[in-house]
Amino acid sequence: MKRPILRWKAIASILFFSYFVTTISLPAAAQLAASPTGINFGTVQVGTRASLSGVLTNADTDNVTINRVSVSGSAFTMSGVTLPLTLTPGQSAPFTATFLPTATGAVSGSIDITAKTPMYRKHWKGTLRASVALAGVGGSTAAGQLTANPRSLAFGSVAMGSTSTQNQTVTNSGSASLNISNAAISSSAFTASGLSLPQTLAPGQSLTFSVNFTPQSTGTTNANLVLTSTASNPSLTIGLSGSTTAVGQLGVSPSSIDFGSVIVGQKATRTGTLTASGSSVTVNSASPSTSEFSVSGLSLPVTLNAGQSVSYSVTFTPRASGATSASLAFASNAANPSLSESLAGTGTAAPSHSVDLSWNASSSPVAGYNVYRGTSASGPFTKLNSALDASTTYTDSSVQSGKTYYYVATSVDGGGTESGYSSAVSVTIPTP
Repeated sequence: MKRPILRWKAIASILFFSYFVTTISLPAAAQLAASPTGINFGTVQVGTRASLSGVLTNADTDNVTINRVSVSGSAFTMSGVTLPLTLTPGQSAPFTATFLPTATGAVSGSIDITAKTPMYRKHWKGTLRASVALAGVGGSTAAGQLTANPRSLAFGSVAMGSTSTQNQTVTNSGSASLNISNAAISSSAFTASGLSLPQTLAPGQSLTFSVNFTPQSTGTTNANLVLTSTASNPSLTIGLSGSTTAVGQLGVSPSSIDFGSVIVGQKATRTGTLTASGSSVTVNSASPSTSEFSVSGLSLPVTLNAGQSVSYSVTFTPRASGATSASLAFASNAANPSLSESLAGTGTAAPSHSVDLSWNASSSPVAGYNVYRGTSASGPFTKLNSALDASTTYTDSSVQSGKTYYYVATSVDGGGTESGYSSAVSVTIPTP
């Protein structure tokens, strides 16, 4: 009968132990958190301070007391935490890390924080620790600084097909030379000219270049011009903006001009009209395709508002006989940027005119006669014949249409004595 009793006691012991294990658990591991866990100061000029902030947080369910802070790396310091510092559960405390490089080159270090939990929980949690990695680079004491004037360029409204240009100046306002290696623009509507890269600027030296805006679509266009250099600010950004108005149309009237027949060497003039519609149009040039035609009355470039017109004159001066055709091309920023007007004309030879003169022979013996011509009845007169004319007739073939001439004659005896002028005779040459 004893063996069953011993078996019961063993079973009871096992059940009691199982109950103890399932109802008792260890407390969670204590936590002291640092944020961020790493601080990188980047490049800081030697002898210059740079400060960044961080936070220590009690992520435990009990109070923790920070009793020790150590900083490694002679260029780094920490401030903002007065020891001992007790943090309640969830409480945070800010701190400041400072980097003061004394030499050029990379520097690393860390902030190590030690805290303790209450004594009654020391068996479970003990000493708490947190760490923040520190890094930085000591930069040269002399550095270039690239500045822009102006800081942005606004081109306003520019008609489609036109280009607007503005100047941009950048200056090295630092204490050392810098090198500009690249210029990038985020929109193809803008281009830079007069900027030859790479370009070195000494301290105080400036560089001026042009930025061009050529709209490619209606509406507003925004972009950035970014200059990359070895300055302490390696990327300088210049804002660019411009807008585009609706595109105008240019019309010409008449569409063609025929000058008909014009005597070679003489001029004929006709008029034409240019009109803008839809929006303003700037006419930049008017170019005939041959030199026998010329344009006047236009002061170019000229801008026409929508509905506005301007007149001009076209002159035809034929240089040889025969038909001539040409075109008058108008270049503008209109939707039809190359507008042409047809020109035609025919050069004809001038009609041949001459004046036949005759006079009565002298009653005295003479060696010959001289013939004179003028444009006034009272002279002066110019002798036409190069040698004495032994006859009493003379033909003048060097006359022009539409002019009036006056003629006189003299007689010359054998001794060379010349008589006075005869009475003047006038002749008017007909106009063709």
